[in-house]
Amino acid sequence: MNVGIVIVSHSPLVAEGVADMVRQMVGDDVRLAWCGGDPSGGLGTSVEAITQAIDEAWSDAGVAVLVDLGGAETNTEMAIEFIGEPRASLIAICNAPIVEGAIMAATEASGGAPLATVVATAEELSAL
Repeated sequence: MNVGIVIVSHSPLVAEGVADMVRQMVGDDVRLAWCGGDPSGGLGTSVEAITQAIDEAWSDAGVAVLVDLGGAETNTEMAIEFIGEPRASLIAICNAPIVEGAIMAATEASGGAPLATVVATAEELSAL
């Protein structure tokens, strides 16, 4: 069972585009979900949509979440809190560029790496 990947962007087009790139590069070996935009169709994020995306990508191996801006990270933290334990401890937000991080995380996950390794690989990009 592979780690799932969630992409959260303020723009639904960005989130969908990143997910499309990941899928084309990694294939279907990784559960992948995305969400973007606020409930009224504008730019923003939604705790409910993030929670749903985490559910869609859920894996007992964990879920790595890539976010684009601070508000997406804050709403993802609230979604994780809403989900609660024991699942919350298996969800990690990656501090990484959303496009490159998602591709690296998914590549690592497709090889069966554990959540900590998936997150660390994506976050290596932030150090560059």
